[in-house]
Amino acid sequence: MKLEFGDYMIRNWRPEDAPALVKYADNRKIWMNLRDAFPHPYRPADAEMFIARVMKQEPRTIFAVASKTEAIGSIGLGLGIDVHRFSAELGYWLAEPFWNKGIMTQAIKAFSDAAFQAFNLHRIYAEPYAGNPASARVLEKAGFVFEGTMRAHAFKDGRVVDMHLYAKIRPGICV
Repeated sequence: MKLEFGDYMIRNWRPEDAPALVKYADNRKIWMNLRDAFPHPYRPADAEMFIARVMKQEPRTIFAVASKTEAIGSIGLGLGIDVHRFSAELGYWLAEPFWNKGIMTQAIKAFSDAAFQAFNLHRIYAEPYAGNPASARVLEKAGFVFEGTMRAHAFKDGRVVDMHLYAKIRPGICV
């Protein structure tokens, strides 16, 4: 998948992205808003293992968000199975120097629209931590609708935390 928006793009991860990935992912502020599977501190070996894993995916569901010169974040889907086979969970992060510029809003809009078609999805949802209002705003600007708060839904950094549920339904799907 390759999607361009403004001066940025969504593209496949490449081995040469490892140094930028380490530079930007080794940030506690980013880790605090992601699942614990995302390492902290983030080391070169973590970047190499991550890139090798996503390059082997079939279908590929995790992509780099990139400028013309380097990877600056990631966006991807966790595809549902069984009765959830037409749904997918959206995950994303963006390097701190690129925050508050509308980049991730544009990326999520472009990616979700393309993902509905590419993966034959009816629903894409995201579960940001309740303490991350910036992510909630990004999702709302990208056309996701707030569906509720999941109380005491996760354990992050030694605390029980609430999470919000946002979703975007494929146009034309009737329920």
